[in-house]
Amino acid sequence: MAGHNKWSKIKRKKGAADAKRSKVWARIARDIQVAAREGGGSPDMNARLALAVDKAKAENMPKDNIERAIKRGTGEIEGADYEELSYEGYAPGGIAVFVDALTDNANRTVADLRSLFLKAGGNLGTSGSVAFLFDQKAVFEIPADGLTEDDLFLLVADAGAEDLRREDDGEGGAVFVVEAPTDAFGDVQAALAGAGVEPAEAALQRIPTTTTALPPDDAAKVLRLLDQLDDHQDVQAVYSTLDVDDATLAALEG
Repeated sequence: MAGHNKWSKIKRKKGAADAKRSKVWARIARDIQVAAREGGGSPDMNARLALAVDKAKAENMPKDNIERAIKRGTGEIEGADYEELSYEGYAPGGIAVFVDALTDNANRTVADLRSLFLKAGGNLGTSGSVAFLFDQKAVFEIPADGLTEDDLFLLVADAGAEDLRREDDGEGGAVFVVEAPTDAFGDVQAALAGAGVEPAEAALQRIPTTTTALPPDDAAKVLRLLDQLDDHQDVQAVYSTLDVDDATLAALEG
């Protein structure tokens, strides 16, 4: 897709320095709990739960923590009742922002997020105000080592993928990024598994249909807001229409 958003790359670069494992585990545990509540406690019968459990294992989350989260979701043990909500707004420079959240207190969450937007010089909008600027896709990031683009393309295209590109992974290596319709998630995942290809990341994401580049100073303001939103305890994912080109990224890192 044109104008690919580099927010994910920026997060990867900063993640090693400031990610807190407890927050990561808490975020994944909420995902597991809601997935189990909605689709049952068996990963074999619940694709969303299987994905959340795979993420937990990739983050070295203890097995006991995973099992407790599943049991909270199925009601076997008591737990908070999380609600899936989304929030939409605009950051400085007219950049559209979409936030996915899981919360047990919607009033707290909306107040906190509205405050973050306002302090950054943006504003929290109404439902639907920016959603039309994003398409939800199944996204897979696959380490490029040992794979050719042609072979991978044939594999994932047969399973329903729409796009394949090679990108810098932000750590001196490269990844192939595969995008597919959300209903093809399971087919692409199965095709990769059948070929012995293990994605570094597999998730449903909101991909901007159009992006906007800003001067470095303005881009930095937007990135600070995205970072603050991403750090909020109730936020699961943050997406934006900000496009940070290589020159701007270099200026921000300098």
